[in-house]
Amino acid sequence: MAKVSCKALFTVVGIVVLASVIQAQAENIDERVDAYVQAAMHQQRIPGLALAVLRDGQIIKARGYGLSNVELDVPVTPESIFQSGSVGKQFTATAVMMLVEEGRIRLDNKIAKYFPEAPESWNKITVRHLLTHTSGIKDYTSKDFDYRRDYTEADLEKIAFTLPFDFAPGEKWSYSNSGYMLLGFLIHRVTGKYYGDFLRERIFGPLGMTSTRIISEQDIIPHRCAGYRLVKGDLKNQEWVSPSLNTTADGSLYFSVLDLAKWDAALYTEKLIKRTSLDEMWTPVKLNDGKTHPYGYGWRIAEMNGHRLIEHSGSWQGFTTGISRYVDDKLTVVALTNLDSNHSRPMEIIHGVAGFYEPALTPPPPQPPIEDKEPKVTALFRDFLLRAGEGRVEASAFTEEAWKTWFPDRIKDLQEGLEDSGQPRSIDLLERKEESGLRIYSYRLTFDDGRTVTIILKLTGKDKIAGLDWDE
Repeated sequence: MAKVSCKALFTVVGIVVLASVIQAQAENIDERVDAYVQAAMHQQRIPGLALAVLRDGQIIKARGYGLSNVELDVPVTPESIFQSGSVGKQFTATAVMMLVEEGRIRLDNKIAKYFPEAPESWNKITVRHLLTHTSGIKDYTSKDFDYRRDYTEADLEKIAFTLPFDFAPGEKWSYSNSGYMLLGFLIHRVTGKYYGDFLRERIFGPLGMTSTRIISEQDIIPHRCAGYRLVKGDLKNQEWVSPSLNTTADGSLYFSVLDLAKWDAALYTEKLIKRTSLDEMWTPVKLNDGKTHPYGYGWRIAEMNGHRLIEHSGSWQGFTTGISRYVDDKLTVVALTNLDSNHSRPMEIIHGVAGFYEPALTPPPPQPPIEDKEPKVTALFRDFLLRAGEGRVEASAFTEEAWKTWFPDRIKDLQEGLEDSGQPRSIDLLERKEESGLRIYSYRLTFDDGRTVTIILKLTGKDKIAGLDWDE
C-alpha cells in the first residue's frame, strides 16, 4: 500500500553475480533456485519468503523458506498468508473494469459524477486518471497522516478532498495511493457493496482463492505470517496501524502464493473480464502531451532483455511482495516476504529466479561507470548526501518547486535511509545528459555492506537541485 520510500533504495545487489555462481555449482534447477533464494534472503535478512513459479498458468514450483513467525519458530509454507501491499491494486483495477464492461462506470467519466461533494478543482479528474496514477492528487500516506486513527470512508474522503495537487490531471505520472483508495469508495458508491465484499463475490470466490481476503487483525486467520522490520540492524515486529487503514483498496489484502497461482491462471482466460479489457489494463498510460509512462491499470509495464513483462510490487506493515508475468514466455514468478521494503527486495529475487527457468530473462550485469569530467558536481552531490544524513538539508539547495516536492516527507526518508546505511563508500557516474535546460546525472552509490542505489540528480545552471529521483 505505502509508497516506496527513499529508505527502500538502500538495497542489496550483486544479484546477477550470485545467480551465475549458483548456476554453476548446483546440479539441477530446483536446487539452484533454492540456493539462490536462500542466499538472497540471508543477504537481505528476510525472515520468511514464499515463492511460486508458474508456467502457462500451472504451478511448477511452490515453496516456503525461513520463518513465518520468528517468535513461535513457525516455518513458511506455500499456504502461508502474507499481506499484499500494492499488489492488491490489480484486483481493485479488475473490479473497476468489470463495472466498465457492465456499463456502470465509464473510464472517462469525471469522478465528480460519483463524488458530487468533491471540490470544484476535481472536475477534470477522470476514473482513468485514478487507475493510472495521473490524477495529480497528492498521496495521502504522508508523514503527517495519523496511521493510528480509525477512519470511516467518509473521513478518508474528506481528507482526500483537501489534498493539494502535485500537477494538473493527465500532465504527469506520480504514484498515488489516494487514487486507489478513492476507487474502492467509488466501487462502493456504484454497487452499494463494500469493495472487499465485491472482490470476494466477483473475483476471489469464483476463482477459488480461499485464502485471499481483506486484512483483519481480530479474525482467526490460519497460516497468517507475522510482519517484521529492521531497526538499526535489529529485527522488530511490524508497526501497528488502525484497523480501518487495513481495509482500503490501495492494497489491504491477505493472500498466499497458491491463491496467486489461481489468479495468474485466470489472467490467461476471460473468466473475469474480456481480453480487450486485460489488454487495456496492460497498455502504458498516455499523458496529455502524447508521451507515455510504463504503467497501466494496477500493473507496471516493463521488459527484460526485450521480453514483455507486466508486474507490480507491494509493501505495507512489515511485508514486501511482488508478482512478475513474463508475457512472451508464459512464465510468472511470485515472491512474498515478511520484511519491510527498506530492506527486502522481492522483485530482485523474482527477476533472478526467472533467469534460472529462461536464461534469456537473466537480468543484465550492473552498468559500468563513465568518466567523471565534472568532479565538482560529484563533490557537491556527496556534500548534499552528508547534509541529508545529518538532517541539515536547506531549501536553498533546491529550486522552489523541487523543495515543495521534497520537503518534508522525502527529505526525512532520505535521512533515515542514510542513517541506516551510512554514507556511500563510492559514487560512480553512470550517465550525464542535458534535457529541458537541466543537467541530468545518474549516480550509483555503493555502501560498505555492498548495497547500491542509483539516484538521478537534476541541476539547473546555478547548481540548484531541480529533481532527485531513483530507480525502484
